[in-house]
Amino acid sequence: MYSSTIYDKGKIDRWMVAFYLFFVVAGWLNIYAASYDLENAVNIFDLSGRAGMQLIWIGTSLLVAFAIMKIDTSFFDTFALLFYAIGIILLIVTVAIAPDIKGSRSWLVLGPVSIQPAEFMKFIIALALAKIMNIHGFKLMETKNLLLVSAIILLPMLIVIFQSETGTALVYLSFVIMLYREGLPGGFIFTGLAMIVYFVVGIKFSEEQIGIFSRGEVYTIVIILIFTAGMVWSYVKRMNVLLYILGISATIFLGSYLLSLFNWIEVDYGISAIISLSLVVLYLLFLSLRYWKIIYLLMALFAIGSFVFLESVEYVFEDVLQPHQQMRIKVTLGMEEDLLGSGYHIGQSKIAIGSGALFGKGYLNGTQTKLKYVPEQDTDFIFCTIGEEQGFIGSSVLLLLFLIFILRLIFMAERQKTTFGRVYGYAVAGVFIFHLIVNIGMVLGLTPVIGIPLPFFSYGGSSLWGFTILLFIFLRIDKSRKRI
Repeated sequence: MYSSTIYDKGKIDRWMVAFYLFFVVAGWLNIYAASYDLENAVNIFDLSGRAGMQLIWIGTSLLVAFAIMKIDTSFFDTFALLFYAIGIILLIVTVAIAPDIKGSRSWLVLGPVSIQPAEFMKFIIALALAKIMNIHGFKLMETKNLLLVSAIILLPMLIVIFQSETGTALVYLSFVIMLYREGLPGGFIFTGLAMIVYFVVGIKFSEEQIGIFSRGEVYTIVIILIFTAGMVWSYVKRMNVLLYILGISATIFLGSYLLSLFNWIEVDYGISAIISLSLVVLYLLFLSLRYWKIIYLLMALFAIGSFVFLESVEYVFEDVLQPHQQMRIKVTLGMEEDLLGSGYHIGQSKIAIGSGALFGKGYLNGTQTKLKYVPEQDTDFIFCTIGEEQGFIGSSVLLLLFLIFILRLIFMAERQKTTFGRVYGYAVAGVFIFHLIVNIGMVLGLTPVIGIPLPFFSYGGSSLWGFTILLFIFLRIDKSRKRI
C-alpha cells in the first residue's frame, strides 16, 4: 500500500509527455490525410469530418490526463479491484445489450457517443494485477497466486471473445511480458510461442495427407521433437540424453526413408512420427523415475501436451473460427490469394505502402488512400497513409520513435520504488509492444487482420482515451515514486 506521506518531489516525465503530444498531433494530422476527400474536402477543424471529431477526443483526453495527474497515487491502489469489478460488469452488460456493428457486439451506444469498454479494461487489468502483486509476501509462482493472476487476465478476455472482438481479447495476453519480469519462468512463454508455431505449421501444410497424418502434422511432430531436445539441453545440460532423443528420431525417419526406396513397401511417415514421439516420451518418463527428477516428467508432459494441442488445431480452425477468420489466416499464411475478399485489405495496404517508395508522395498527396482503395485507412490501417505519404524514411522514423518510447517506459518501470509501480509500468509497456507489433504486422501482411489500432494514431475516442489513461496513470505513479 502507498503511504499517505507521499510527496511529489519528482516531476512528471517530460520526455513521455513530449512523446504523447507528438504522437497525438501526428495521429490527428494523419487521420485528416486518411479521411481527406478530394472532391468534398473539409477543413481539418470541421467537426463534421473525422479529424474534427478526433480533435474533440484529443481535447477531452488532455483534460483526462490533467485530471489523472491531480489524483493522489494511493487512489489507484485503493480502488483497483473496484475498478476491475465495474469493468467486468460493463463487459457483461455490453454482451447483453450492445448492437451488432460489423459483426461485433462490443460498443455501448450512449446517444451520439459510442464507447468500447474493452479498451478501458487494459488499464483496469493492469491496476488489478499491480494491486494483487503488491501484497506483502506475494510470490507469483505459488499455485494459488498464479491461478489468481491468470483468472484476472482470462476472465475479461473470455467475455470480450463473446463480443466477437478477438483482436482486443488477444491484447490482454500482452501482460505475460510483465509476468515474465516478475518471475514467470521462460518455459511458459516458450510454450506459448511453440503453440503458435504448431498452429501455423499445422494449418499451413494441412491440405496434403501423407498417411494417417497430414504433412503439417508430421512436420509439427518433428518440431515438437526438436523443441523437446532443446529443452533437455537448456534445463539439464546432458549431452547423452540430447543425443539419445535426436538419435531415436533420426534413426526412425532415416529407416522409413530407406524403406520407401523400395517401391513395393509403402511407408507411412505419420506412423514414423508418432513412434518417434512415443519413444521419446517413454524415455523421458523412464529418466524421471530413474533419477527422481520432475524436470524430465515436465518435458514429457510438454511433448504430450504439444501433440494434444496439435490434434486440436484442425478442430479449432474449422469448427470454432468463423469463415472470414479462417480466410484471413489462410491469406496471411499464403495459402489463399483472395484479393477481392479477405485478402483485399492486405493487398491494397501493401500497394499503398510500396507506392510511397523511399521519401513518400508528400502530405495529402497519397493517391491510394485518397481514392479510398484501402479500407479502414483512418483506423486500423492508418499506417498505410504514413507509408504512402511519408515513405520508408518517415515510417522508419516513426517506428524508431515508438521504440524509444517503449524503452523509456521500461526504464521508468525499473526505477519504481514499489512492486505496484513496477508491475503497472511493465503492463503498460507490454500493451504498447503488442499493439505496435500486431498492427504494423497486420498492415504489412505478416499477421492476420484482427482489428488492432495503432496507439494514438488510429481514429477513435475509446482507443485514445484508453491509451491516455493507461499512460498517464503510470506517469502519475512515477511522479510520486519518491517517498519518506
